[in-house]
Amino acid sequence: MMTIFSGIIKLILQLIQPKARFILLVMLLPVAISAYPQDPLAKKPNIVFIMSDDHAYQTISAYGSKLINTPAIDRIAREGALFKKAFVTNSICGPSRAVILTGKYSHINGFMDNNDRFNGDQQTLPKVLRKEGYRTAIVGKWHLNSEPQGFDYWNILPGQGEYYQPNFNKMGKDTVYNGYVTDVTTNLALEWIADNKDKPFFLMIHQKAPHRNQMPPLENLNLFNDRKFDLPANFYDDYKNREALKVNKIRMADDLDFDQDSKVICDTCPASKNNRKAYQRGLKRLTPEQRKLWDKAYAKEQSEFLSIKDEKTLAQWQYQRFIQDYLRCIKSVDDNVDRVLKYLDAQGLAENTIVVYTSDQGFYLGEHGLYDKRFMYEESFRTPMMIRYPKAIKAGKQIDQFVLNLDIAPTLLQYAGAKVPADMQGASVKNVLDEKKPLDWRENVYYHYYEKLYGLSAHYGLRTDRYKLIHFYDPVDSWELYDLKEDPNEMKNLYKEPKHAQLIAKLKAELKKQQIKYQDPIAK
Repeated sequence: MMTIFSGIIKLILQLIQPKARFILLVMLLPVAISAYPQDPLAKKPNIVFIMSDDHAYQTISAYGSKLINTPAIDRIAREGALFKKAFVTNSICGPSRAVILTGKYSHINGFMDNNDRFNGDQQTLPKVLRKEGYRTAIVGKWHLNSEPQGFDYWNILPGQGEYYQPNFNKMGKDTVYNGYVTDVTTNLALEWIADNKDKPFFLMIHQKAPHRNQMPPLENLNLFNDRKFDLPANFYDDYKNREALKVNKIRMADDLDFDQDSKVICDTCPASKNNRKAYQRGLKRLTPEQRKLWDKAYAKEQSEFLSIKDEKTLAQWQYQRFIQDYLRCIKSVDDNVDRVLKYLDAQGLAENTIVVYTSDQGFYLGEHGLYDKRFMYEESFRTPMMIRYPKAIKAGKQIDQFVLNLDIAPTLLQYAGAKVPADMQGASVKNVLDEKKPLDWRENVYYHYYEKLYGLSAHYGLRTDRYKLIHFYDPVDSWELYDLKEDPNEMKNLYKEPKHAQLIAKLKAELKKQQIKYQDPIAK
């Protein structure tokens, strides 16, 4: 076609006067440019998806944290959009990752708890993007008990991974890297971008930190030594009228280990308060030089621990120790987010690159006296989430609509210009970010947790703007209702109060509606 077009133009130019020739060329230039075939991949955005493990929104300053300042993570929100009501469908590591990959609830994608094996044969976000011409990669934590599919390159931590001198599985080959896991994961990510930036790319950077047992990098070992952190207001929650909480085994006061959680050695303590095998495994990965610095940094803690005589003082001391190491790991995560953002700037990639930051779920930092996640209470159920895309998302946006990790795949596919598969259960948030709120945008969110470890019961529930209804069904069978406006800390279970009978009936009807919508078998 272009040969014919060029021939016609050449003939016309031969037949007309020089002055007219110039005018005609100016007029036909746009037509000629548009006639040439365009590279269909040229304008597609790159996508960098950064996810940490167990990162509580309470420890991100963009969410108003008073515990730590996170300038790099905040930069994504400041230059893009912050989701103020982001939630997960199942608050546990592996299942959350499966939801993000598939855009489907756990009961649909088949990965309901950490003992399951992810079926990589099913349709996933990276597979769809590959069909659209993207190069795809994942580095860091995978935790799905199967090899990744849909990625041109993968280099993943086996299981939970280790903090120091971490093992990685690179495309089926085991490799050990010197250094700290958060730095190593970022190094691998930036090296991959350097080799693949000539075409649109999709890169998942999955940090292990700050997952338990939080082992900080050497440069952060003494951070926060001068800080005493306030206990959460409900640290001494008595669990009144909440049967499922009464039998949990993720209490800071009772269930933290002395060694891996407080980094002290106690030969005379009960075995239930030690996880010597896990802690020693981590320490053995330190080089002799690193071990000297480590032992020096924690010598004071060892001395303090041995001087504590009463249980209440010990519980509060362990809380301080847990928070210190947790935040030291967060500082490293933020520093490495900064490295990624600065690299994109330096390479001229920032303008056309979508950057997402999130966690696989939230985390308890003493709220309800808990650590870990799993329960549908806000600190675990809610997750940090933000997105930056300078070409299409207005800076400084704060999104009040409900969004789920279920929505990540559809959203990224729509920005990539790909058709969202009909079987994905999430919804693209693009219209919300464009300030074109769909009339049928969700007014509530549905949750279902299955794993029964640590004394927890399987449960499902519904959250609206004001209320939360939870049904624990195995092994504890009980209902809970919270008025989040009057009781944001979820301390008073209203379920058995007769005056709420009509409200409960309405919420149960909506709960059933959502279970049917998302094809949850429990609705049958």
